[in-house]
Amino acid sequence: MDEQTTAPTAPPVAEQRAHSFTRHGVTIEDPYDWLYDKSYPEIDDAEVLEYVKAENAWFEARMAPREALVEELFEEMRARIKEDDSSVPQKDGDWLYWSTFEEGAEYRKHWRRPVGAADDGSADVLILDENALAEGKEYFRLGSTSVSEDGNFLAYSFDDNGSERFTARIKDLRTGELLDDVIPETLSGLTWVANDTALVYGKANANWRVDNARLHRIGTPVEQDVELYREEDEGFRVGAGLSSNREWLVIGTGDNETSEVRFVSAADPTGEQVLVRPRQKGTEYSVDMKGDTLYIHTNDTHVNFRLASASIDAPGEWTEVLAGSDEFYLTDVDLFEGFMVTEGRLGGLDQVQIRRYENPGEALPIAFPEASYTAGLSNNPEWDQDVLRLSYQSMVTPGTVFDYHLTDGRLETLKVQEIPSGYDRELYVTERLEIEARDGTMVPVSLVYRKDRPEGPGPLHLYAYGAYGYAVPPGFSTSRLSLVDRGFVYAIAHIRGGDDLGRNWYLQGKLMERVNTFTDFVDVARGLADRGYTEAGKISISGGSAGGELMGVVANTDPDLWGAVVAHVPFVDVLNTMLNEELPLTPGEWPEWGNPITDKAAFDYIRSYSPYDNVTAQDYAPMLVTAGLNDPRVTYWEPAKWVARLRATKTDGNELLLKTNMGAGHGGKSGRFQSLYETAEEFAFILWQLGLED
Repeated sequence: MDEQTTAPTAPPVAEQRAHSFTRHGVTIEDPYDWLYDKSYPEIDDAEVLEYVKAENAWFEARMAPREALVEELFEEMRARIKEDDSSVPQKDGDWLYWSTFEEGAEYRKHWRRPVGAADDGSADVLILDENALAEGKEYFRLGSTSVSEDGNFLAYSFDDNGSERFTARIKDLRTGELLDDVIPETLSGLTWVANDTALVYGKANANWRVDNARLHRIGTPVEQDVELYREEDEGFRVGAGLSSNREWLVIGTGDNETSEVRFVSAADPTGEQVLVRPRQKGTEYSVDMKGDTLYIHTNDTHVNFRLASASIDAPGEWTEVLAGSDEFYLTDVDLFEGFMVTEGRLGGLDQVQIRRYENPGEALPIAFPEASYTAGLSNNPEWDQDVLRLSYQSMVTPGTVFDYHLTDGRLETLKVQEIPSGYDRELYVTERLEIEARDGTMVPVSLVYRKDRPEGPGPLHLYAYGAYGYAVPPGFSTSRLSLVDRGFVYAIAHIRGGDDLGRNWYLQGKLMERVNTFTDFVDVARGLADRGYTEAGKISISGGSAGGELMGVVANTDPDLWGAVVAHVPFVDVLNTMLNEELPLTPGEWPEWGNPITDKAAFDYIRSYSPYDNVTAQDYAPMLVTAGLNDPRVTYWEPAKWVARLRATKTDGNELLLKTNMGAGHGGKSGRFQSLYETAEEFAFILWQLGLED
């Protein structure tokens, strides 16, 4: 293919090159395997890059007539964002910390001032300016930040190409100078230990896996960093952090279904580590400490998790504190000096509960003002406190920051997300429905739409994720209003594969039950049509990553339902990826999807739904597909191969567009306005395909 110099008049056609392999007695033909640059993560194959650029040129050519619509959408989305915005300051030690956006800025500035100082700006200290760090870069993402206990040092990490390989630096907050220390290739938090003289971090190996916890002493060469722990199981990942009382360094390792934890004194991180309990396949647990007591959040006896305790001297001998419940899904436990907080879901709705150590079985739930919402603990860094910072929102209520006062049970509103262009909550209504899936399971759906929406079946946008036990919260979105204000119903399908209704909800959408995720989504769409909200052909759908896999499957199985399909960084070449143990994520993903290398049943099952392997000669809905050239999670060639096969196979003339971000990764472009522009492009594509451009 020649380099594009003028707007193309036809989509690119990828060459088919003979390539096949045989596994479990089955031969797989893969004529687009060449789009996988085998020098990855370096991508320098000229033919691959030419094809990707040609697809980008086709995307630009087809979207060019929609430029005015994209700009209109972008400007109205931008007008809903308060450009000169600030977070609510939070106390940590002797300082108050907060961040700001300045008008027109893509990134944040991070500030602090001494506790008790005037808030007139005279005592404010700028500790980190993301805009300065991002200057001249196509992509920038701040990773971890961590201020030392004494407040003298700031450790931070950043990624400037989307590869998610972060470089860590240390700043002396007393002088404003950067130390000489540079820690490359990190992929973890940054934890201060040894009385603020050292940092614990995880280094990404050649396959983008963190199989270690390392200790860096300030002022020493990184080559002299001490390896505190190394994990031998290639499917496990390692992470480290401090206990809530900051006395212990906790080192955890695990995959998607099994975990193991060790701890060591934070003051002596190279000392003897204590193993809490040896790993047991299928058992997950996490650990925190108060005094000489461990508190263990675990699924060892109940799928919805329980809370246990143990003595530091006998960490493997667990005593039940809170039993597991079929109704209440215990998702997290946070310890403070005078109380603990349990978080979870009841009937799919978030719960935040205060419990006292002397009587943990008695919960004081925090009451929230709406019937459907998402809420949880926000930033609460201090061990001893009697006020909790909370975050809250619903599909009609903008993001809200509360302080909950334990002394009198009072919710104090500190901030409500401001929408400069105006927002009248009374114009909108939210609903939570249950729609019956084909196997009789009732699937929750959250809706938002305008009260003055025309009666009868209209346009509807349906979103879902459905994997890894991630529950899509029924939260607020300013950009979503650009569809809703044009008459759309916006729906979130809480399908199996997420853990919206408890851990079993997740388990019913993984491994050999994965197909439930896809059929739930289709059945929700049909159910919404049956209830008169919409009809076939008026439904736009979107999902990203594993949610992009969902888009690929339902595009294959039910193409007549959809008026437009948007698949962001879609995990669509599932069989090939799960067969390639050299890829960064594959070994750790086998507990989620199955291991087709060793298990023929897993091979056959994945092959039965893998979107790339199930493209057929049929009419497909209009599709917009995105990718990131530097994406380490869903590699660029998955969407590229899928689009190439669709172009060669499908029988319709509908739009099929692929946009690859050449300098970004899994999350698309960085910066609050750059990413917003991509949302405007997505919505313009949807409106175009549903005939609603005017």
